[in-house]
Amino acid sequence: PSFEAKEFFSKDTISSDQIFIGSEYYLLNIWASWCIPCRQEHEYITNLSKIENIKLIGLNYKDKKNNAKIFLNELGNPYDIILTDLDGTKAIFFGAYGVPETFIIDNELNILKKYIGPINLENEHEIKSFFN
Repeated sequence: PSFEAKEFFSKDTISSDQIFIGSEYYLLNIWASWCIPCRQEHEYITNLSKIENIKLIGLNYKDKKNNAKIFLNELGNPYDIILTDLDGTKAIFFGAYGVPETFIIDNELNILKKYIGPINLENEHEIKSFFN
């Protein structure tokens, strides 16, 4: 089903129909600045952002906006769009248990693969091979 969320930088409310459009695949990464494993995986998420035919969506989970901005300024912003999930309901919508979690989603909004916990080098190679 459709959902709405606030875009991280503009605070505009956007619908899933506006988010999941124009790409063959999507990589949804649920992260937070207070999450140590999120910091550990960020290098791999950044590497995955360079894959063609994929839109990288960040879901900032139960975070303080200023802390999340500092996190992105320190480590870089690999995301095409970041959504805000202050109460955790958007993450639950995707079936997430916590952070970090990453999902590969096709253009029909089918979840093709779910990674629980931080992405590592092995996961990065697996995801890249999925798109080659």
